[in-house]
Amino acid sequence: MPKVLFINGPNLNMLGVREKEYYGSQTLEEINTSLSSMAAQKGVAAEFFQSNHEGELVDRIQQGYGKVDCIIINPGALTHYSIALYDALKLLQVPVIEIHLSNIYARESFRNKSLISPLAVGGIFGLGPIGYNLALEAACQLLEKE
Repeated sequence: MPKVLFINGPNLNMLGVREKEYYGSQTLEEINTSLSSMAAQKGVAAEFFQSNHEGELVDRIQQGYGKVDCIIINPGALTHYSIALYDALKLLQVPVIEIHLSNIYARESFRNKSLISPLAVGGIFGLGPIGYNLALEAACQLLEKE
């Protein structure tokens, strides 16, 4: 069974509480529950990890070496400056899909650059929680082709 690892970076544990105008009212737990159901229906194993600490995110990505078939990542604020996340994701040599609840390209200028985008097969920006579902659908289709 193919395995998709969902990685969520800093402050995403506060979904449903923080800046609802950008991030909506759903919690990360609610999003993950929905994704678990969708993954089961599609015959994919979904695993979830969130941390506010860059090193923990890097460690979890590295632990996926040879064990995960795709990564869907919302790196949060680390999107814009974490070379460590970029290097860890590149090491795995699996498809990476970048996701952001808000449109990072329509916000403050410091959010307009993603270090993750150049290695991602694609990205979903600004569609809120449904973006995670779209990313899982894309991952399933990519994995079918392999």
